[in-house]
Amino acid sequence: MENQDLLTRVEKAIENIRPYLAEDGGDVKVVEIDSDNVVNVELLGSCETCPMSHMTMKAGIEEAIKKMAPEITAVKAVNATTA
Repeated sequence: MENQDLLTRVEKAIENIRPYLAEDGGDVKVVEIDSDNVVNVELLGSCETCPMSHMTMKAGIEEAIKKMAPEITAVKAVNATTA
């Protein structure tokens, strides 16, 4: 159940930052954690189309997740738009 523990810690990290995302009308959900310990997330609401979403991913979401689950190697948005 190691993967379940990892998912639980990732979800807890997201819960900790969710209020900040919600302030701007956004949210994020975990799609999967792959075999390389990369967390794939889906950006929701205003996060999906926000031009600052890349910065939010790196400075907010990824940092929070890695603090709770240091074995995570990266966080990627499966629906991020590229400019």
